Amino acid sequence: MGMTNDLGGTENALDLLRDAIESLKEGFALYDDNRRLVMFNQQYAEMNKAISHLLKPGLDWEILMRETARRGIYAEAVGNEENWVSDRLANGIEFIQDYELVETDGRTYLVSVHPTRLGGFVVTREDITAKKQAEVEQRDGDLLIRKVLDASAAVVTMARIGDGQILYRTPAALQLFGPTKSAREHYVSPEQRADFVTQLLADGRVDDFKLDLLNAEGNVFPAIISSQLIDFKSEEVIVTSIIDLTVQKEADALLHQIMEAYPAAINMTHADTGKVLFATPDLEALFGPAESSTSYYADPSERTRYLKDLREAGALKERRIEFIDAHGRKFWGADSSRLIKFRGEEVIVSSTRDLTDEIALSEELSKQRELLFQNEKMSALGELLAGVAHELNNPLSVVVGHSLMLKEEITDPELTARIDKIGTAAERCAKIVKTFLAMARQQPSKIENVDVASVIETATDVVGYGSATGGIRIASNILDDLPPIAADADQITQVLINLIINAEQALGASGTGDLIELSAVSKPETGMVEITVHDNGPGIPAAIRPRIFEPFFTTKEVGEGTGIGLAFCHRIILSHGGQIRLDQTSGSGTCFRITLPSAARVAAEADVPANPVAASTNMRALIVDDEVEVGELNAEILRRDGFEVEFVSSGEEALRRLRTSAYDIFLSDLNMPGVDGRRIYEALVSEFPEMLKRTAYITGDIMGQSSHGLLRETGLPYLEKPVSPIELRDLVAKILADQKGLSDG
Repeated sequence: MGMTNDLGGTENALDLLRDAIESLKEGFALYDDNRRLVMFNQQYAEMNKAISHLLKPGLDWEILMRETARRGIYAEAVGNEENWVSDRLANGIEFIQDYELVETDGRTYLVSVHPTRLGGFVVTREDITAKKQAEVEQRDGDLLIRKVLDASAAVVTMARIGDGQILYRTPAALQLFGPTKSAREHYVSPEQRADFVTQLLADGRVDDFKLDLLNAEGNVFPAIISSQLIDFKSEEVIVTSIIDLTVQKEADALLHQIMEAYPAAINMTHADTGKVLFATPDLEALFGPAESSTSYYADPSERTRYLKDLREAGALKERRIEFIDAHGRKFWGADSSRLIKFRGEEVIVSSTRDLTDEIALSEELSKQRELLFQNEKMSALGELLAGVAHELNNPLSVVVGHSLMLKEEITDPELTARIDKIGTAAERCAKIVKTFLAMARQQPSKIENVDVASVIETATDVVGYGSATGGIRIASNILDDLPPIAADADQITQVLINLIINAEQALGASGTGDLIELSAVSKPETGMVEITVHDNGPGIPAAIRPRIFEPFFTTKEVGEGTGIGLAFCHRIILSHGGQIRLDQTSGSGTCFRITLPSAARVAAEADVPANPVAASTNMRALIVDDEVEVGELNAEILRRDGFEVEFVSSGEEALRRLRTSAYDIFLSDLNMPGVDGRRIYEALVSEFPEMLKRTAYITGDIMGQSSHGLLRETGLPYLEKPVSPIELRDLVAKILADQKGLSDG
């Protein structure tokens, strides 16, 4: 800031003047009577940044005007510089009050010019850019709000409080109420509006106020209104939004009708009290017409837990709860719920499914899955047993066969007794092997009339001979008139042996109990005989009872139990058409009850062997078996019956013999290296069809998938190893008898 000359006065007065001018928020400049700049403050320089370097005491007003025009500082001077300057100079300096000057950079200044008494003038500038922008924004905002309201479907009115004069309404409000002048005309009665306005004045706003209003046709309709007090042009007015509930009520009525017709148990209840607000007919049929859902629960405290979890999660899906139905029956149900706000209160919307049938089906499926699981285990067990049996069959065939042949040859009583022991032991081993196979096949090997007393006696004798547990008594209680059963005696004996041994081990390991009792009674009303094995030991723990018949399940230490004993018993008894069950209702200890069909009920068709047919000296037989000792034994048996027998140990050699010679009997093994039973059968069909009726298989593996399939496919007769001389002779006799029958026919 500078001065052209000394205005007089003290230096102190000048300093005060300069300080006062600098403190102004407006830009300030003083020009003399020659229009030359005398002084200015920093605000004036800031507001003239583009020419601030020219602002010095003595600057001519005309030069200032021309320079600002040339530099394009003011919007109205751009492209019109000369005329703009001429107008400024021609008009001279007059009193100008609040002239808005817009610069090209968008800034706006409010300029005032005040002449002085000495012929000069004062210029003041105020930056009103922000103010102008706010005015524009407010004007644009008001215009935008009006456009939005005019374009919306909302019913909105703005009216005075006192007389209700409508200051603004949306087109939707005009359509609903018509061209009314006062909001009072919208109310059914003045009292309704008075109550509403009273509440509004007290709170400043009212939300969701329900009342009846009048539409343009003068008809009453249900509505919900929300209002607020605002300042408009220094006056308090009411802005109100109105919702016509006519359509909503119709929709609610339709929804209510649909829900009542919907085939589901749906309920709407008050969260805190359980009061039933709505229930479908299906729900009322399930629980009855209850006033509160608290009566639904079998355990009243369950609703407290249920409500706590529902409030935490907001929704629950398929929660299992025990309920009580309309008839007092307890049942398990699946409840899906959601917590909502309804008329300002917490409400539970839920659907309930009766799980009674579903649970029953699930239990049945679980039983079926368990049965399938056990069958799969038994199948695996069967494969194992079949493999073991196959390996044992061939040597057992040799032992059994030679012992029986020796018995036919030897007359010395002492040697005969020894041979009987060898034969009996071998036959017992053979029967055990066949029992293994029967278990794998899940069917008895031979059904015949069996005396129950003798079976029980045999089982107790066998266990008694081999028992290493002292102090345990085995007793039996058998009625004299007990009918025979239709069963495989060896298999039933083995079942009883397993049960007795299990009982002995349990009593010995626990140190509890000393008695195992076997009994049998007739059940003439069902045609069954019941055998009971009962001990006075510790019993079977409840936790493992459901699994005791599961294959490979055992509670014994590793190496002490295989877990197949009870599974074997279960499978064998089922294969006989009977049942075995654990009975824990008979007091202490363990009790197994076995029911088997009596012989009177099952008319068993005994396998009646065909009468041996005397072989002529010209009959020839061909035997093939890769086990030389087994094949030679079978050959020797037939030679003694007068057959001319050729034995070979390979399928290739057997086919060569068939191509060069004729045979009355052809006995073939199934599983052989190279040419096996299937390839032999295929050769018979294609090359020697006449031999099919003279052929039989002798095998130790009928459980293998390929062997079983071949036997079923061909339909040819077969014997299962180990083979006794009697069985072999019966088979050959049957083949010859069938041939004779065909030739006679």
